[in-house]
Amino acid sequence: MHDPPLHQASPRLWLFAGTGEGPSLASALLAMGWHVKLSLVSGAALRAYGPHPRLEPAIGAIGTPDAIGAVLDRALADGVPFQVVVDATHPFACQISADLAEVCLGRSLPLLRLRRGGGDPRGPIPANGVQVLPGLESLSDLNLRQEKLLLAIGHRQLARAVALTPGAVHHARLLPHGTSLQQAMAAGLAPNRVACLRPGSGLGGASFATSLEEALVRQWGITTILARQSGGVTEACWRHVAQRLSLTLLLLQRPAEPEGVQAYGQADLLNQLLERIATLGCPKP
Repeated sequence: MHDPPLHQASPRLWLFAGTGEGPSLASALLAMGWHVKLSLVSGAALRAYGPHPRLEPAIGAIGTPDAIGAVLDRALADGVPFQVVVDATHPFACQISADLAEVCLGRSLPLLRLRRGGGDPRGPIPANGVQVLPGLESLSDLNLRQEKLLLAIGHRQLARAVALTPGAVHHARLLPHGTSLQQAMAAGLAPNRVACLRPGSGLGGASFATSLEEALVRQWGITTILARQSGGVTEACWRHVAQRLSLTLLLLQRPAEPEGVQAYGQADLLNQLLERIATLGCPKP
């Protein structure tokens, strides 16, 4: 398979994203005139993005800071360097954000971070029925015995969350791939208490996803939800469901951004990039 042709008249931007805010962000950047190299972890995520002659997808985890640096060096050697890197990865994807900060700050390459949710960088102010936990280990301080607990935190921390909440009746909502199911079974969850679905995958977008999550919570009779303070549509969904059904919502606190990296809400981020492309004197697409 041949790589897409590079548009040398277009300034290049390297975007690390997923399926949340990524598609709308990429669309706006392409409309500005950027050539966008798009790094996604999985091929399935690419389906959320429409084809474009200036969209250059790259699938798979990038790896290490050395691997990131190698891509930047290759682009420079080919005469098509990146003018800026945008980190729009999940707020809990701490390793890739730290690696990007290390490489970009070390090279004085502009790095802009998307802050999901806007407002307070650590997420919305807790509301009634919402408790923010500084970390997963804080679960051991809570009495969740006999609670029907929905774990909506991904598969990596699933086993530890189960171990920290003895006596709870555990349920999990996971993304639909084999690793998630393997981790759920290894953690001891009953098959009838595991649901695999991809948020926002329905035709109704966020509204449809919220309705689907609410139906699942009702079906299982959930009393407490454990999710992540990730900002954006996912956190808003769980807040809405918990409020509507008068449930307890536990949120794992969002990690701090890497030191030295400026984070922006999406509107401010796009303004920054619009100003940057204007200073480069590039013709409009």
